[in-house]
Amino acid sequence: MNGDLLVVIEEVPHNNLRRDGNNLFYSTVISVTDAMLGTDISVPCLDGNYKVHLEAGTQSGTVIKLRGKGLPSVNGYGSGTGDLYVKILVWIPRKLSRDEREAIENMKGSRSFTPDLSRDDRALFDKEKNIF
Repeated sequence: MNGDLLVVIEEVPHNNLRRDGNNLFYSTVISVTDAMLGTDISVPCLDGNYKVHLEAGTQSGTVIKLRGKGLPSVNGYGSGTGDLYVKILVWIPRKLSRDEREAIENMKGSRSFTPDLSRDDRALFDKEKNIF
């Protein structure tokens, strides 16, 4: 008997990844000390977790592109495999102990803690300013 085969595909949302076309988006929160000193993070991908190194001085709002870690095109149509974009958000503590506050106050006057936007930093902050 001849006839049509109808297949219904339901997309189930992922707990950590958001989809837009073939691209995936992931946001993660790191501590201010990890942002200042650099750290390694684990990013969930479709084929398992992927280790990403964040350089010292990583700014909140930084987006890292993992090329080819998105979704493949269905049946090979379209532009190949998408990318995975990882947005880094830096958590700033709301409360500090007396000793922590004193240590931060001692660093406050240091040149390292005074904003001096390099070309790369300026581009990031200018982009963030234009969001609102």
